[in-house]
Amino acid sequence: MAYVDDERIAELEARLLHDDPRFARALAAGRPCSPREYRRGRARPFVVCAGLVVSLGTALAGGLLLASGVVLAGIAAYRIDTGRLRHRRQTAP
Repeated sequence: MAYVDDERIAELEARLLHDDPRFARALAAGRPCSPREYRRGRARPFVVCAGLVVSLGTALAGGLLLASGVVLAGIAAYRIDTGRLRHRRQTAP
């Protein structure tokens, strides 16, 4: 490999380590995990809580409780949406 190629690979490696250290360490160890964009583990509790609060607000006819459930549902939808990072971070070619 040429020296220029080695520099580019080292730059990509440094950028990956800076962006997602967990993924970079797992990749170096030979046990890759999913990148940050595809991890949705913390969104599931928001979905469950939102469903419970909306159901409870509907059953009790509590407007504030229902509105809180809708807000939690919005937070859960934002946490689940993996495309938000692609639209926000445009990289130059």
